Amino acid sequence: MTEIDAKARGGGAAAGSASACPQTGKTVARLPFRVSPRLLLSIAGFATFLLAWHLAVEVWRLPRFAKLPGLVEVFVEWTSVDPMYGVSLFTAEYYQHILVSLKRIVAAFSAATLLGVPLGLLLGWSQRFREYVFPVFETLRPVPILAWVPISIILFSGSETSVVFLTFIAAFFVTTLNTMTGVQSIDPSVVRAARCLGASPRQIFRHIVAPGALPHVFTGLQVSMGVSWFSLVAAEMVSGEFGLGYLINTAYAKIQYPTIAIGMITLGAVGYASSALVRLVGDRLMAWRLREIGAGR
Repeated sequence: MTEIDAKARGGGAAAGSASACPQTGKTVARLPFRVSPRLLLSIAGFATFLLAWHLAVEVWRLPRFAKLPGLVEVFVEWTSVDPMYGVSLFTAEYYQHILVSLKRIVAAFSAATLLGVPLGLLLGWSQRFREYVFPVFETLRPVPILAWVPISIILFSGSETSVVFLTFIAAFFVTTLNTMTGVQSIDPSVVRAARCLGASPRQIFRHIVAPGALPHVFTGLQVSMGVSWFSLVAAEMVSGEFGLGYLINTAYAKIQYPTIAIGMITLGAVGYASSALVRLVGDRLMAWRLREIGAGR
């Protein structure tokens, strides 16, 4: 069979399942699709983590890990139609906890973005405003979330509002600080050139400062999303009635260790997905920046 006939029948070596190696003449099998090396590394990383968990708890039974739930035990409980401790992929309570936590995250993250981004732009743009506000901001920023719990209870009568407030606080500080850093990272010569060309302060702020700070803004939003989940769990453990943090804390009180692991894994998966969503939105909105970099080359 000629090479032309082979391409006509199988679409070439790239589309087939095997091809001949020119050095050895042996047939080399090929997959019908292309696998990303990044995906393979991610799978390998998860596999290593799960293997280490299984070996430490269920095979080697290391002293520090003796009381932890094993990988098989957690998997069986998580996928059980009738779970021993009442929470699995097939129970409505499991999804209720996820939905409640997501609602709180959306509310707190949206408020932190709507307030933190404009404040960060003003802090980075106006030196007088920064000298007036930033000392107070930096004094409050290091205060831990748990220290805000009594204040939130005093300010808000309902537990739901206090949980959202505690989640908002951490995200707000991260978003504001990264936005301010983004404004300060803009090359001053660009601003001076715009002024020499007759641009007004409003035009400079709109067309140079705000777009120039976007990379730092979206980096801050990704970090803010992760911090939001961290703060949410702490808040739900203190004053929540539903949510993943409440589920983890209640499972610990009732000595339901597999449920703790289920809550932690779910929290990590949902948090990863939400951060990836913020990253995707940022990449779409920053497409102009990628085109600009490509044109500069």
